[in-house]
Amino acid sequence: MDYTTLSVGIDDDGIALLTLNRPDALNSFTVTMATELEDFFSTQAHQDEIRAVVVTGGGRAFCAGMDLSVEGNVFGLDESLQPTPEDMRDHLTDQPFHNGVRDTGGKVTLAVNALPKPVIAAINGAAVGVGATMTLAMDFRLVSSAARIGFVFGRIGIVPEACSSWFLPRIVGMQRALELVYTADIISAEEAVEIGLAHSLHEPDDLVPAALELARRCTVGRSPAALALTKQLMYRNAAATHPLDAHRADSLAMFYASIGDGKEGVAAFLEKRDPSFTGSAENLPRIFLD
Repeated sequence: MDYTTLSVGIDDDGIALLTLNRPDALNSFTVTMATELEDFFSTQAHQDEIRAVVVTGGGRAFCAGMDLSVEGNVFGLDESLQPTPEDMRDHLTDQPFHNGVRDTGGKVTLAVNALPKPVIAAINGAAVGVGATMTLAMDFRLVSSAARIGFVFGRIGIVPEACSSWFLPRIVGMQRALELVYTADIISAEEAVEIGLAHSLHEPDDLVPAALELARRCTVGRSPAALALTKQLMYRNAAATHPLDAHRADSLAMFYASIGDGKEGVAAFLEKRDPSFTGSAENLPRIFLD
């Protein structure tokens, strides 16, 4: 995994520590960083050796938002185009729309959301703009007492991106989400925990160890296949229109889990031993209608 804006290490438990690695620029977000994050989450992180991912920032910031110092359109978009909703429906992955219109942060968060494994943000410092919205697709956000978070798009005349209009209201509720994006205020780590945006507050030196330990609690001795199906169920069914939709997917997930790692789990329980799961988070059975 040879990246220029990221560094990645994997421990013996299969926990990958991904570090945003532009500390001299406060890990500000670039098109290159977006491309590398999308590549990691859509390809590298799917390898069976990786059980979970912890994301943090190198140096004193998590991510200070988009790097606004680059020339041209700082978001990497093609200003010669006039895209329509129909273009985004019919040609989303076609050029020039894929590179020239699609939000780079959104492509990253879609890749994070699609990863069938736990992803934990360890927010060690400033996380503003896309530095905040990229974490919303992650399953947990742990914050250092030094962290500051801001959805500051209104200050520079743009809009929330990275699919945050889908994630943020689901995490903190609509009124709080509107307050965060309308005011563009910077909030403290303590307030982030208070409003439910963050999972827990830690001293700076304890942050990454706490995130790694949470990742281990979620994965060690757990079936990767069942965990992957569980992630799908929680995110998809939370947006379902009726519990019957959840029942259909639950039934399929339970059926396939019960004839897979579930057999080993039951046997291990009865025999009073640790289970030895062999299922993979990849090549899962279909449990939702496309």
